[in-house]
Amino acid sequence: MRLLILTQYFPPEVGAPQNRLFELAVRLQKMGVEVTVLTAMPNYPKMVVFPEYAEKKYFYEEMQGIKVHRASIYVTRNRSILHRLLNYFSFVFTSLWIGFRKTEKFDFIFCESPPLFLGISAYLLAKFKRARMIMNISDLWPESAEKLGLVTNKFFLGVSTWLEEFLYRKSKLVCGQTMGIVKNIQTRFPNKLVYWLPNGVDLSYYNPDLYSNEWKARSGFDNDDQLFLYGGIIGYAQGLDVILQAADLVRDLTRVKIIMLGDGPEKERLVAEAQRMNLSNIVFLDPVPKTEMPYIVAASSAAIIPLRRLELFKGAIPSKIFESLAMKKAILLGVEGEAKELFID
Repeated sequence: MRLLILTQYFPPEVGAPQNRLFELAVRLQKMGVEVTVLTAMPNYPKMVVFPEYAEKKYFYEEMQGIKVHRASIYVTRNRSILHRLLNYFSFVFTSLWIGFRKTEKFDFIFCESPPLFLGISAYLLAKFKRARMIMNISDLWPESAEKLGLVTNKFFLGVSTWLEEFLYRKSKLVCGQTMGIVKNIQTRFPNKLVYWLPNGVDLSYYNPDLYSNEWKARSGFDNDDQLFLYGGIIGYAQGLDVILQAADLVRDLTRVKIIMLGDGPEKERLVAEAQRMNLSNIVFLDPVPKTEMPYIVAASSAAIIPLRRLELFKGAIPSKIFESLAMKKAILLGVEGEAKELFID
């Protein structure tokens, strides 16, 4: 079987979809599936193309035997809705162009959403390649954008909802990252084949027996410091102000240090707010390569895993849960619904 994974996000970028899709590709390849990836020049989350890929319109490489085609993409640090749309649609067009010109025929095209608009490229490539389309939904869009207040234009939301439903109807299979996503789609499309494809973790890699806590001393912390780790996207959905509020409450516990590791649209504001509150117990760190993460988790006492308190997120399971528990670390879970039921109750 020949499979094309179409995604805007892929290593060497770090993040949940990047890690999940790479691990999926590696495992399918080992099972005998011929896997090809069509993705963008790596740029996330800093929104700057990585130096080794800069100024390139097309780049081909192989990663653990997986063919990876990279197409150019418009990137900017401007967070306005217009520039985000330019970012998404630029890759829709370049992925179509590279997909038509550089890739062979496939049996299936597996499209990661969000961004939802990449489904346009998947649908047209599937038609052209005579392949069947699989939509893999890791976030219900545009519903999540509307609930978070990121998109308010009713016309745009209506068009996006029409596109979402069109892509589901045209798919041979729809996958959901959580049961909440699966149930939402099944309710709206009772005759559609929907499959739960959950996140997970490589237990041979995130293995507490393989890592010491030497990262703590290497990073300037005392041996008896208690490190509480938030590692991931510093974005709108996570509601990370709650961490600053918690840091304010424990500022007199001098051994408690809170690490906020990552990047995203809310980081600059949160750094400024922490400075305004004079919080010396919060340390902001830039994203690190995947190879560094087990050492950081090993040196931590617990992981902080919050989401904003919205009905939408009751069906969410943050992927960082799996890595922390695999390393036998406690989790402070600020998420209701499916995640709480599975991992707390």
